[in-house]
Amino acid sequence: MADQIRYDLLTQQALRGVVRQVLADAAKKGLPGDHHFYITFDTHADGVRLSDRLRTQYPEEMTIILQHQFWDLTVNEQGFEVGMSFGGIPEKLFIPFAAICGFFDPSVQFGLQFEEIVAGDAKPAAEPSAGKPRLPVAAAPVASVPAITPAAAEAAAEPPKPDKPAGGGEVVRLDRFRKK
Repeated sequence: MADQIRYDLLTQQALRGVVRQVLADAAKKGLPGDHHFYITFDTHADGVRLSDRLRTQYPEEMTIILQHQFWDLTVNEQGFEVGMSFGGIPEKLFIPFAAICGFFDPSVQFGLQFEEIVAGDAKPAAEPSAGKPRLPVAAAPVASVPAITPAAAEAAAEPPKPDKPAGGGEVVRLDRFRKK
């Protein structure tokens, strides 16, 4: 496959560049109008910095919302750093762009979903292959990224309600709303 153009990797880089530019603009000028961002990331990806408390609470993925209560947003080529409060405790997070699984701006119904594939394969991998590094890639080109409703994004970001019986909660993933 060495003689193939890796459109999946090129698309991944371009779409992560969109996220980088949007966050850089927000860091410089603030959030315009009603824009706000739901950002889902892999809490164990290389370079992610967050407290052990949050990593324990979110062992696989975490969704943050950049809207009203965040501070010190800084963006560089590798990722972004932001201050937020979780349960009344201030935290500083660093999230590499490669760790982002999903980005959604409900004010304009714009969303990007990223998946992991095994390097050398052109399709998503269900299991990591021994000896092959896993690389994140964009799931779809920008033109075919479906709109995700704000209610669906909030459902994905909110923890299950305590009044539900044990085992009755459902994890809602943003990729569930993608066109197949």
